Amino acid sequence: MRFAVYFLPCLWFLFSSCSLNNVKTDESLKRYFDDNKVEGTFALMDNGTGKFTVHNLARYRDSSYLPASTFKIVNSLIGLQTGKITNDSMVIKWDGIKRFSEDWNQDLTMFKAFRVSAVNYYQEVARRIGRDTMQFWLDSLKYGTRQIKGSVDSFWLNNNLKITPDEQLGLVKRLYFGQLPFHRVYQEMVKRAMLFENNTNYRLGYKTGWGFTENQHSIGWVVGWVEENNHPYFFVLNIESPDRNYDMWGVRLKMLKDILKHLGFLEGKM
Repeated sequence: MRFAVYFLPCLWFLFSSCSLNNVKTDESLKRYFDDNKVEGTFALMDNGTGKFTVHNLARYRDSSYLPASTFKIVNSLIGLQTGKITNDSMVIKWDGIKRFSEDWNQDLTMFKAFRVSAVNYYQEVARRIGRDTMQFWLDSLKYGTRQIKGSVDSFWLNNNLKITPDEQLGLVKRLYFGQLPFHRVYQEMVKRAMLFENNTNYRLGYKTGWGFTENQHSIGWVVGWVEENNHPYFFVLNIESPDRNYDMWGVRLKMLKDILKHLGFLEGKM
């Protein structure tokens, strides 16, 4: 396996000190992007050492994309902090409008809506939060470009708000350790909603996202952590296809798991 070493500037939301050798570009990961006919980036941070394994460093560090449904992490936290979501069992009734996912066409709790990524639930949450309060929290978090343009219930989907993969990883790391400016119990609720796999070998928590760029390319995200032997690693996967009908729903999570297995995770060996 060949590596090229790069310097990554210090980022206050990721760690407190950097070294010239903390980032390795892993050329062996390129084949997962090629095999799935996508461009993109992947990064994994070992919390114990502060070291990063990265594919496509420039895209990871410098390029911004709409967050799509990964914004449900922040939308949940703001909703909980402001009381617009009373707890993760709070039900918002279905509005009766049929949408493409049957999982969305029902009354939903926050926990369920998060796990099925129900856009309609979180659009209603955003309307209840309101533009001014939402802007206050985007500014407080320094979340991406902090832009709210157009409707308050779709700004994270319409390419006004954008965020780098690096910022996504930093946000998830701070959530994991309860370091975001929200009550810790609310951060724990969101972490619980993100924990999809929990077994004797590993714990895997994540949030997916899927949207379209201004030129109608498909963008897919998976952001989260993998924990083995009580040791967390934080990751972000960002992929892009020029095909608007690309099977982002099926590919992104499989691709993440293939990469993690390639790096030695998910099999109880770490």
